[in-house]
Amino acid sequence: MSSPATAPPAPSNLKRIVAASLIGTTIEWYDFFLYGSAAALVFNKLFFPGSDPLVGTLLSFLTYAVGFAARPLGALVFGHYGDRLGRKKLLVISLLMMGGATFAIGLLPTYATLGAAAPVLLTVLRLVQGFALGGEWGGAVLLVSEHGDAARRGFWASWPQTGAPAGQLLATGVLSALTALLSDAQFTSWGWRVPFLLSGVLVMVGLWIRLSVDESPVFKEALARAQNRTSQGGAVEKMPLVAVLRHHWRDVLVAIGARMAENISYYVITAFILVYATTSAGVSKQTALNAVLIASAVHFAAIPAWGALSDRIGRRPVYLLGAAGVGLWMFPFFSLVDTASFGNLILAVTVGLVLHGAMYAPQAAFFSEMFATRMRYSGASIGAQFASVAAGAPAPLIATALLADFDSSTPISLYVIAAALVTLVAVGVAKETRHRDLTADDQEPPAGAPVAGRRADAHTV
Repeated sequence: MSSPATAPPAPSNLKRIVAASLIGTTIEWYDFFLYGSAAALVFNKLFFPGSDPLVGTLLSFLTYAVGFAARPLGALVFGHYGDRLGRKKLLVISLLMMGGATFAIGLLPTYATLGAAAPVLLTVLRLVQGFALGGEWGGAVLLVSEHGDAARRGFWASWPQTGAPAGQLLATGVLSALTALLSDAQFTSWGWRVPFLLSGVLVMVGLWIRLSVDESPVFKEALARAQNRTSQGGAVEKMPLVAVLRHHWRDVLVAIGARMAENISYYVITAFILVYATTSAGVSKQTALNAVLIASAVHFAAIPAWGALSDRIGRRPVYLLGAAGVGLWMFPFFSLVDTASFGNLILAVTVGLVLHGAMYAPQAAFFSEMFATRMRYSGASIGAQFASVAAGAPAPLIATALLADFDSSTPISLYVIAAALVTLVAVGVAKETRHRDLTADDQEPPAGAPVAGRRADAHTV
């Protein structure tokens, strides 16, 4: 008979949990991507005036990268307390921090008003955004993974992943509507603030939904067992970070490597493309935004399909397909963008994001299944967010610098291909996790009995 932790939850309860995670991640990614789009379109003029346009864009993307630098710290802090106190509490805090920082950016005076203090304050708020997002992802995917039906974990856990394209869709949609309705002067003067201020309303909605869900039953059961062992004079639990680095350091390295192609390709395809299409290909700002908008809608639909496929054939085959596909697509991607055709631009971005989805969809279940429950938030978050510093953070910056130095897309394509090779190696050496029981590492076996399915290096907590 299944334990309460492993029994499939009621469909209505699971759907509510999925909705809470999806809405929360959508809002958080809306806030994060909104900054990226604004960095490409207006922040170079408003906060870094007087520079060469491409240099201003580089400085703008530098503040964009700062947000990624804060994500590992957020992963460490939120992961530690998420493994100690539970997933739900930390997810509420991350949502409030992200939304508050984004709302404040909408009120921030520009360089013309504050001078050098304006970009400094912008950078501080970006750091808060990154810190919050560093703790958001791990908690959101774990809440679904630990509630969900094990046979369809890849499908259900992929839904919080759709928060990324949904947030991109929402952020790009709002910006696209504003650039269509407002003149360039109006958008630069005050229109860019509207989507940032809108975040305040979205956070209230997300907070209401997120507070309505229950804590992960897998976590509650593991916590009760750990407290019971401690009360009976058992060994005191190690800090989650210490346990992760001692027992799961290989998994952390696999997660970091797995994210290289996924993270770099995503920000090249969605953020850097706004720079490349408008400067090198001669495409209008509105056209580039519309292409990303349409492609993000397809990306949203593709992710659950890839997640479901990972339940049937495994996490690794789907992930490897996405990494190889993204690497092979880069040269055709830029060739299509160079035509300056709207249809070709849509095709380039859409195919790129669908292939990205093959990595991003199984990632939630894949990373969750690598770690034991009482170190799972820390392990998944550390692996995912430390990779973002080396991958997503500098990706638009490196791509822009390569374009400035070589005036060609070829070095950028090679950059993404190199990342794809790293991911192929990392996922290629990893073990398949599809059939792993999320509670297996946490159950105490009878004295002298073998532990079926337990990993040799797993830590019993």
